Amino acid sequence: MASATDRIERFLRGLIRSGNLVVALPAGRRLVLGDGAGPAIVVRVADTLTLGRIAAQPYMGLAEAYMDGRLAMAQGSIRDLLALGSKNAAAAPRTRPGPFARWRRSLAARAVSRAAALRNVAHHYDLSLDLYRRFLDADMQYSCAYFERPDMSLDDAQLAKKRHIAAKLDLGGDHEVLDIGCGWGGLALSLAAWTGAQVHGVTLSTEQLAIANQRAEASGLASRVRFSLTDYRDVTQTYDRIVSVGMFEHVGVKQYETFFGKVADLLADDGVALLHSIGSSDPPGPVNPFTTKYIFPGVHVPSLSEVLGAVETSGLRVTDIEIQRLHYAKTLAHWRERFDARRDEIAALYDERFCRMWECYLAGAEMGFIYGGHMIFQMQLTKRVDALPITRDYMREAELALDAVARRAA
Repeated sequence: MASATDRIERFLRGLIRSGNLVVALPAGRRLVLGDGAGPAIVVRVADTLTLGRIAAQPYMGLAEAYMDGRLAMAQGSIRDLLALGSKNAAAAPRTRPGPFARWRRSLAARAVSRAAALRNVAHHYDLSLDLYRRFLDADMQYSCAYFERPDMSLDDAQLAKKRHIAAKLDLGGDHEVLDIGCGWGGLALSLAAWTGAQVHGVTLSTEQLAIANQRAEASGLASRVRFSLTDYRDVTQTYDRIVSVGMFEHVGVKQYETFFGKVADLLADDGVALLHSIGSSDPPGPVNPFTTKYIFPGVHVPSLSEVLGAVETSGLRVTDIEIQRLHYAKTLAHWRERFDARRDEIAALYDERFCRMWECYLAGAEMGFIYGGHMIFQMQLTKRVDALPITRDYMREAELALDAVARRAA
């Protein structure tokens, strides 16, 4: 009868079929996995129990072992290891979610109350600003950048993202804009500065609110941009334009109809809304447990099938959908490289385990966009069929005009 160790080894050999992975076990034992192609990745694992945990939950088991020092990289990086595992997983035959997976998803898809939303936001976004300043761009954009050219810097790509969104909003100086999930205020301030629009940004993060208000005062835009600690469900004013970037992932699948119903209630009859969110090209499924436990409690990555069903009952109409495939992989690579360059400083802010956790988060998320079916979707919404021009030419024309404005202001 095969031992537990033998069964674990067979599982790992079946999982890692390509590449070159060497697992060094105690007492000098070595497990060689893959077909030998490419540079060797060598990991040291403390014991067979750790191997068993990785076999039971590959991503969670690996990440926790790395965080706790039970798995150490002897050759290559944790990013290299996650890339190897992700590439092999992507090559495996795809199966439809079974009853157990659907049941797990139904448990995870509980409604997000106001209290839970506040706790979830505080867990991640109320971390030290000194952390985020060490790896984000100068404008503190914590969402996917838009790489118009492969060689763009992170700062330029984040500026391009804001222009791209502003163009899709077909924004004018007489418009009032609601920014749902405004972060540290960069998008709201740019929209007001470029067009003269009045912008109201809402957030559930006390840390982000304080910085956003400071930036509004310092930029001289406080008369046109205001920020408040407000749940989107409690907003009552009507707006000409509504934008939400990187917030929808935290709404909760059972709140999708509530979200789009609220957008419809707040949007003027001739208004335009733009939703920018991480999405999945796969059928609905659960988020990996590492992310929900350590990084973003309550997060859900929606499939378009889930989103469109909620839109269709809201009174809104979809006027444009853009799928951005590898832009977030490039964004995450920039963040990871910046994080690595300031790693000692970040360890001084927190500790070594925190750094290892964030290495797994940033590299694992990058792999999700390269191998795992994740993407960004930008969905434009209106109430009226004639609220926007009937060709997309106006978007590019607006981007060029906004680029000229931004360059004059720089």
